[in-house]
Amino acid sequence: MAILYLDLVGLLAFTLGVAVLGWWLRKHPSQPNAEKASRIAHFLFFAGLVGPGLVSVFYPGLTRLDELVGIRPLPWRPLFLVAGIIVALPGLYLMVVSNRRLRELGSGANAFRLTQQIVEGDIYQYTRNPMSLGYYLLALGIGLMSGSTVATLAVLLGIVPAHLFFLKFFEELELGLRFGESYQQYKQQVPFLIPRVPSQ
Repeated sequence: MAILYLDLVGLLAFTLGVAVLGWWLRKHPSQPNAEKASRIAHFLFFAGLVGPGLVSVFYPGLTRLDELVGIRPLPWRPLFLVAGIIVALPGLYLMVVSNRRLRELGSGANAFRLTQQIVEGDIYQYTRNPMSLGYYLLALGIGLMSGSTVATLAVLLGIVPAHLFFLKFFEELELGLRFGESYQQYKQQVPFLIPRVPSQ
């Protein structure tokens, strides 16, 4: 049961930290402050959302979370296993491709090594947040494949809303401060999360 409290504390710490950083950055808007706040926010993401989730995978194991809480696992196990694979594979693809493009086109990475320019090519011309979309799909796919009601609900009701709050309340502000007009133009031209259909 302790792992569930750890997951909840991590989720709350991330969300509260993002709220404080977003508020502070609005009071003290500058490029150097945006860079500092971004590094702190990414640390909170890994410590609050990713870390506890990874611990849950290995101890007690995603398939035991429902038993700890006293609820039934997902029904129709083979159906959810297949659905999980179908959801997880594009999520993994988006995460791998977006990470590579950040390194190649933005001279940065996904967290502490901040990009030096807006990445607009490849997958980033269809959605501004392919890595986040990939993360959501992969996490949901893992929950479905495990057959865990708790893990699946944690993704849908905890991780995804908290991270969307991070993107909208903090990251869009931070990127605007770091890249100025180029980011504002990119933001107007490319969808936030759901990719647009490529035109012929």
